[in-house]
Amino acid sequence: MSHPLGVAVLGFWHVHAADYAKSIERHPDTRLVAVWDDDEQRGRAGAKQFSTDFEADLDALLARDDVDAVTVTTATTAHRDIMVKAARAGKHIFTEKLLAPTVEECNEIIDEVARAGVALVVSLPRLYEAATQTIMRILADGSLGDLTYTRVRLAHDGWVHGWLPERFGEPSEAIGGALTDLGCHAVYLTRLFHGEAPTSILASYASVTGRAVEDNATVTAQFPGGGLGVFEASLVTTPGAYTLELRGTEGSLMFGFGSEKLLAKGSAFDPEAWSEVTLADAAPDAFSQWVTAIHDGSSTDENVAAAVELTRLVVASNASAASGRAISPDTAG
Repeated sequence: MSHPLGVAVLGFWHVHAADYAKSIERHPDTRLVAVWDDDEQRGRAGAKQFSTDFEADLDALLARDDVDAVTVTTATTAHRDIMVKAARAGKHIFTEKLLAPTVEECNEIIDEVARAGVALVVSLPRLYEAATQTIMRILADGSLGDLTYTRVRLAHDGWVHGWLPERFGEPSEAIGGALTDLGCHAVYLTRLFHGEAPTSILASYASVTGRAVEDNATVTAQFPGGGLGVFEASLVTTPGAYTLELRGTEGSLMFGFGSEKLLAKGSAFDPEAWSEVTLADAAPDAFSQWVTAIHDGSSTDENVAAAVELTRLVVASNASAASGRAISPDTAG
């Protein structure tokens, strides 16, 4: 294995491909050595942007001795085939969410990764942010009592102001719309906060812009014991939004409603007024965790398990929206 690690970018389909290429350049123990894309024009443009090689043949790229690892930012539909190939070639894998379109394909990837002994990490960035780390500490110490309601909303203006690529509206590549892409963050945070799988999912999707996939989505998850989690996504909202709301039998938390402050109210805080909570330190980001795992063999099981549950809940949400009825995530593939 080379030092620093040689990393190739597989695909500039996703809007975050350049962000991960920059992560490779910034990290002291990684260097960008090549780019591949199934769209040659797009791939060559990406390689030129980062002054690196373009490799037209994926098999040839994966056979290169200077490629230790890959970041995968292709269309979601291609993830299974590409990651299985990369694992079989002995390459460590960092990937944009979703890990795969179905739980079955997720498990196929995970099995190949385990057989190859390579490190797999999925980009679930909001798991590691300071606000999330602080909220999890508060939930663990019981300050909210029993969690009865959560709401997580992510929104931007990508299809209002035209900066989100049209390929994100193609069902054959993108799998779904606002909920499947941007809403992923709301999904995995809701699952994290409640600490268990929901028993049912009821989704409502709409299209303001008339595209084939939804650009406005609201989903309600019901959890054992009666707790409710609402997760929302929109690609037609100006200004953008990232808001968190958690309500319990003893207290409540809010984040992002007009500020980047975490506010609390309840018996363990000020019971009469909202007060600011000092944020804990953020955890290492997903990319840094991946590089560490490559070197020291540390487990990435928690990240991968969260990614599989994310796929499960997105599949259930899409099925619910299509059928107009509540869906058990256990029946979703």
